[in-house]
Amino acid sequence: MARVTYHKNKKLSTGWIVGGLIIAILLVLSSIFLLLYPFASTDKKSYFQGENPILFDGVQQGNAIIEKNTMFVPFTFMKEHIDKNIIYDEKSKSVIITTQDKVVQMPTDSLTYYVNQKTVNLQLSPIISKNGEIFIALDPILSFYPIQYKKLPEKKAIWIQKDGEKYAKGRLTKRDINKEKLRLRTKPTLQSPYVSEMTKNEVVTIEKDNKGYYLVRKANGVSGYIKKDFVNKGEPLTIKVKRASNTFQMPKLNGPIQLTWEAVYTKNPDSSKIPKMYGVNVVSPTWFSLAGSDGAIKNLASLDYSKWAQAKGYQVWGVFSNSFDPKLTHEALKDFGTRQTIIRQLLHFSQMYQLQGINFDIENVNQEDGPFVTQFIREAMPYLHDAGLVGSLDITFSAGENNNWSSFYERTKLAQIADYLIVMAYDEHTGASSGSGSVASLPWVERNLQNLLTEVPNEKLVLGVPLYARLWKEQKNTNGSLDVTAKALAMDKVKAWLTEKGLQPTLDEESGQNYAEYYDEVEKATFKIWIEDELSLQKRAALAVKYQLAGVGTWSRIFGNPTAWTALDLNAAKAVSQK
Repeated sequence: MARVTYHKNKKLSTGWIVGGLIIAILLVLSSIFLLLYPFASTDKKSYFQGENPILFDGVQQGNAIIEKNTMFVPFTFMKEHIDKNIIYDEKSKSVIITTQDKVVQMPTDSLTYYVNQKTVNLQLSPIISKNGEIFIALDPILSFYPIQYKKLPEKKAIWIQKDGEKYAKGRLTKRDINKEKLRLRTKPTLQSPYVSEMTKNEVVTIEKDNKGYYLVRKANGVSGYIKKDFVNKGEPLTIKVKRASNTFQMPKLNGPIQLTWEAVYTKNPDSSKIPKMYGVNVVSPTWFSLAGSDGAIKNLASLDYSKWAQAKGYQVWGVFSNSFDPKLTHEALKDFGTRQTIIRQLLHFSQMYQLQGINFDIENVNQEDGPFVTQFIREAMPYLHDAGLVGSLDITFSAGENNNWSSFYERTKLAQIADYLIVMAYDEHTGASSGSGSVASLPWVERNLQNLLTEVPNEKLVLGVPLYARLWKEQKNTNGSLDVTAKALAMDKVKAWLTEKGLQPTLDEESGQNYAEYYDEVEKATFKIWIEDELSLQKRAALAVKYQLAGVGTWSRIFGNPTAWTALDLNAAKAVSQK
């Protein structure tokens, strides 16, 4: 029988077990630490690219060039970041700058440039062309913009700053800190690449506060993020750049604008036969029109009429039209030189005929030529203001795309440029294509006016009002189709027609106007008319008061009668609205 031997196992001590567990835990934790610990990145990236970098709005925006110690920036930089309205005129090879009171022409590779047509001479051309790109010298244009610049050490960068930019002064800590923590990072985290080393006690500019980090800029222009713990924030700093400009004082009017256009087609009216127009304070005769692609102007003005008007207390705003010719408009307005030719003539005429303003009536323009119209007005206004003249522009309500009578107007831009925009709030129904209806029903006017006021400030908008009505004739043809024609009638002509036909108008609720209809047995035709009278004109005046517009303008004086002027009295309309 075999002997069975039993061996007693020696038990491990409790200390060894605990120690082993601690070592295991430490190994696991160290592994996790090594995998997850946020070590600072040692990857360095270049902050600026190329020579003479431009620093603007906190980032590099292209590169400048230096010629004879003069700093030039790309035209594209100016267009995108400083002045969206700056243009390059191909024909004259010039950069054109417009401000509130100046028109500046800077020809390429010329030692001369022009401010309001006055010569300025330089030692170096302010505009140069290099590798097919246009560059502008910074120093000559600083007086036109609220900007300043400074050259930065080491990197040969320029820092362009705008009026109103806000920063804070700062200084890095004096404590000894690991250099990795003092590096400027591309993002507010130590794991992002760095762009520059920093030294303790270094002076910086603080630009932003972001998640426990400051975005700071060194004296050489390089910028990055650093923990706020290492930066002592100092006093705030605001960039202040003021440029002097002349403030235009408009010729004073007695109350809100109440303008009437004087339609002059061949000769001026006999002013001795014009009855008193109660409330009217501006007459606007259609005297000047575009006559040639070279900018020539046809002139029908009369000094006698102007003197008569001013003796009656009316200001005179001469009308300049584009002759409603889209091709002629394109040829005349596409080039700076031709636009200047037109403007010079208008200024000359304003002196000859003692005008207080110019009213631009630009209509029937191809949509793609709208920017030329805007630029023309932009260039005209500084000259008009310098001569003490008011500048207004006639516009239409919006009527959709590809409409030569509406879609070319850049209304928001024009509202910022012109003293007044006069909306021709009529011709809702014009002929067979629109069908018979009101020249301008009140709901149609108000609805479109509300839309327009999202683009044009009310204090700059004048409501155009029709003093005519259309007499519609509807007649069935032999094939059963309806033939629709219309003719415009002045207010007195409408009254005469109603009397002749023995008609008593009734209120048409839909249009808000008085309406009359007549069937002619002989012609087998129905005649319809939506009437402009005291009722409709008082309602239009009430709209101008309701929306606090700058005034009203009427087309045209010859269509009106004495009741029109009293009905359109805005002071009376305002008094009624306040009751």
